[in-house]
Amino acid sequence: MSSVLFWIIAFVAIGSAFIVVLNKNLFYSAIALVFTFMGVAGLYVFLWADFMAGVQVMIYVGGILVLILFGIMLTNRISSVNISHSNYHQGIGAVIVIGIFFILGWMILETPWLRIVEQEPTQTVGKIGRLLMTEYLLPFEVASVLLLAALIGAAMLSRKAN
Repeated sequence: MSSVLFWIIAFVAIGSAFIVVLNKNLFYSAIALVFTFMGVAGLYVFLWADFMAGVQVMIYVGGILVLILFGIMLTNRISSVNISHSNYHQGIGAVIVIGIFFILGWMILETPWLRIVEQEPTQTVGKIGRLLMTEYLLPFEVASVLLLAALIGAAMLSRKAN
C-alpha cells in the first residue's frame, strides 16, 4: 500500500509541476504549484525527513505561495502595464532539460550504490530543535536578523517618495 501511495504522490508532484511550467494562466500555475509543493512534502515524509516536510508546508505553501497568490491577485487589475509573454526559447529549453534528464538517469544507473540493511529511523525534529537552540543558536539568530533587515529594506524601497 505504501508503494502505491508513493507513486500517487510522485505522480501528483511531477504532473502539477508540468502544469506550472506549461500553463499560460498565471493563477492556475500558482494553484498547481500548491500541489507540487505538497507532493514534495509527501516525498519528504517517505524519506523519513519529517522536519523537512513540515518546513516545506509551513514556509513554501504557507508563506511563499500565499505571497505569490496575493501578488498575482493584486497586480491582476493593473491595466496600464503591458506584460508580454513569449515562448521563443521553449524548444531549446526542452532539449536542454531532456539532455539533463538523460545525463542524470545515466549517472543513477552507473553509480555503485551502497546497500545496507533497512532500519527504521527515529524522529529528527527533536534533534534538530535541540541543535538550533543550543549549538547553532548564534547563526540561527543572525539569519533571522538578516531576514528582518531585508524585509525592512524591501518595505522602505517600496514606499513612494514624498
